[in-house]
Amino acid sequence: MKPFRNLAQTRTPDGSLFTLHEHDGDYFLKLNGRQLMSTTATVSELLLAQLPCARLAGVPQARVLIGGLGLGYSLQRVLALVGPRAVVHVAELLPEVVAWNREYLHAVNGRLLDDPRVEILVGDVFEIIRKAGKAAYDAILLDVDNGPTSFVQPKNSRLYDRHGFGLIRRALRPGGKVAFWSACPEPGFIRNLGRAGFATQAVPAKAHERAKREAHVIYLATPAEKSAAETK
Repeated sequence: MKPFRNLAQTRTPDGSLFTLHEHDGDYFLKLNGRQLMSTTATVSELLLAQLPCARLAGVPQARVLIGGLGLGYSLQRVLALVGPRAVVHVAELLPEVVAWNREYLHAVNGRLLDDPRVEILVGDVFEIIRKAGKAAYDAILLDVDNGPTSFVQPKNSRLYDRHGFGLIRRALRPGGKVAFWSACPEPGFIRNLGRAGFATQAVPAKAHERAKREAHVIYLATPAEKSAAETK
């Protein structure tokens, strides 16, 4: 039986233990011993990119922000969808995760970090969105938590309140879309996004191809067009 190897570890800003493991050619990221993602379950990470970015192949200089590098599967799909002149920003809170992708995960998706379209931004994605200004991105992908009420870092709650939604809306270009990854359905999330001026749909997602049910959800939101009264 092949061993389960602990490859690397670090601490998150709140002191939690974040670790990288390998077993029989597959890789796993864990937070305090709880699995967050792995190379065995990538369907929802790919869908997170597919839903908001499928339309961007025809946009010559598309700009995309990915919140959370992880194992690089959303980045992989974005790069397959956008054109050669696109710009893809990847916001990753932990510099160690970037280093692990280059060292341990180069054969997974780490090599994509050297794609000329990619720029790694080490820092809090909330701050990156806040500083992005108006109409900065055609698509924003957020995979930094287990969902809008289950935070990996307590500060991430700022992404899911009215102020956070307002910053996201400001950062999107006309027709732009934001996609949120969630480990499970969040019944009130569509309502909250609607109150913040987004038209939203919940798209069920499997964890892996052989899964019998769709356990995860991608929330795909587009800023609703302002009414005539609002634009006066």
